Amino acid sequence: MDKLDLKKEYKSLFTASAKEASEIVVPELNYFMVDGEGDPNNSPVFQEATGLLYGLSYTLKFMIKKQNLGPDYSVMALEGLWWTDDMNCFDMDNKDLWKWALMILQPDFITKDLYKKAKDEVEKKKGVSFEKVRFEKFHEGLSAQIMHIGPYATEGPTVQKLHDFIKESGRSLRGIHHEIYLGDPRKAKPEKLKTIIRQPMK
Repeated sequence: MDKLDLKKEYKSLFTASAKEASEIVVPELNYFMVDGEGDPNNSPVFQEATGLLYGLSYTLKFMIKKQNLGPDYSVMALEGLWWTDDMNCFDMDNKDLWKWALMILQPDFITKDLYKKAKDEVEKKKGVSFEKVRFEKFHEGLSAQIMHIGPYATEGPTVQKLHDFIKESGRSLRGIHHEIYLGDPRKAKPEKLKTIIRQPMK
């Protein structure tokens, strides 16, 4: 059975120009998600959430491959949704007020039963609770996105360029700020990190 390449299947969702924003339509997708709040740079909860998402995603992938429950596939990149209770107060420099949801895309054939089976398996093996992880569909629809290259702390001008594109297109912002982390901060130099920044619009 051929390996499922989600990056190829959803190519438009994982490619973007660093020079200019572009319009896309994002379909309804499956995600493992964990919620949190506060500055991610000072939050052990943020690190825990990352570990839980990758732990469950890899357990599911290898369980499916070993038990021949579906096609093999690669675990996808970490993504994050970021917001505040009042989005008019969303400030890139005041992260203490942020709320967030970290998430990892899952193939369409993943069901709640497979999710529960993988969760039970990894909890039994590692003795760690995965109750914070939820499995649900997420639908953004009409959106704009752009590539940011560099440290996360320097995203401000890129975000502004994205918002300007939306307004100049005669549309307005809706929903919440979305980031897709294509680079690994543990391995890549900060100035070479690649992050897709997405904003739903109407």
